[in-house]
Amino acid sequence: MKPSRTASAAALVMSVALLLTACGGDTSSSGGGGGAPVVGVDYPRSDTDFWNSYIKYAPEAGQELGLELKTTNSQNDVAKLTSNVQTLISQGVKGIAMAPQDTAAIAPALQTLASKKIPVVTVDTRPDQGDVFMVVRADNRAYGEKACHFLGTKLKGAGKVVMLQGDLASINGRDRTEAFNDCMKKSYPGITVFGEATNWDGAIASQKLQIRLTEHPDIKGVYMQSSFALAGTLQLLKQRNLLTAPDDPKHVFVVSNDGIPKELQDITAGNIDATVSQPADLYAKYALHYLKAAIDGKTFQPGPTDHDSNIIEVRPGLLEDQLSAPLVTLDGGTYGGVESLKPDDKSLWGNNIG
Repeated sequence: MKPSRTASAAALVMSVALLLTACGGDTSSSGGGGGAPVVGVDYPRSDTDFWNSYIKYAPEAGQELGLELKTTNSQNDVAKLTSNVQTLISQGVKGIAMAPQDTAAIAPALQTLASKKIPVVTVDTRPDQGDVFMVVRADNRAYGEKACHFLGTKLKGAGKVVMLQGDLASINGRDRTEAFNDCMKKSYPGITVFGEATNWDGAIASQKLQIRLTEHPDIKGVYMQSSFALAGTLQLLKQRNLLTAPDDPKHVFVVSNDGIPKELQDITAGNIDATVSQPADLYAKYALHYLKAAIDGKTFQPGPTDHDSNIIEVRPGLLEDQLSAPLVTLDGGTYGGVESLKPDDKSLWGNNIG
């Protein structure tokens, strides 16, 4: 008896499926129709030079690692980030890199991803609760300590400074704030610190700095925990005729955190005095490096890495790769035992971005 037309068609489909499998045509690990693993990257915001640089570096890093990227932008909103996570899950990603700015509220989204066995790498921030495969970050306590030693040295241990904090709902804001305060109390007790919470908002930072300068016109130092406050701070100092050369008695010493090109230029020009260079390029590179490693089933242990950093265990089962973040000053000197680089140093990512 001749086989039915339906049976013949089924046999043909099975033969094609077997042939594709034999030729490596199984795309289940890629999350899509191509051979590259598909991963999600949520950009936390696009309103600062630092994060815009990270957004530029991420696709380049993905291409080098053979990853296909699906991207979203949570715009500094944890509810938006949670929604973006659901979108990325629906797109079949095999892992997600994110930089949650509210490090407490991200726990439910991490639980959802863990239940679906989708590995997560967090960039720049560390969740207060929940598990991730790796945290890619710099030592943010060191940021506060480096700023403290620079200002403490420049002010010779006496005077008043304003600290424009980020967001204390963020581990970064807490780390930088606590470390700066602890260092000042221990090493420079003659310096008064006025801490101002700004929620990483430049307008809020400018408003609060203006109030402090009005109340205390003898303020001699400003530590802003990110370049979000750079433009407003410089504008305010200029309005008050305080934007003077570093050797002028009226000069207010300004330290930032980020290492964006504008900061390096302002150090050279004498407008600000120092920054701590966060490695935007390495954040993108190693976030995706660890995401690919997670997909490939690799594991890591605490200790030195092959890229001049150190992996630490911040709590049981949670690893953090702490990348290098150097202090940058005009003279490249040493302040309170902290070495620095000059702003034209070619190793700084801010001098190499296109």
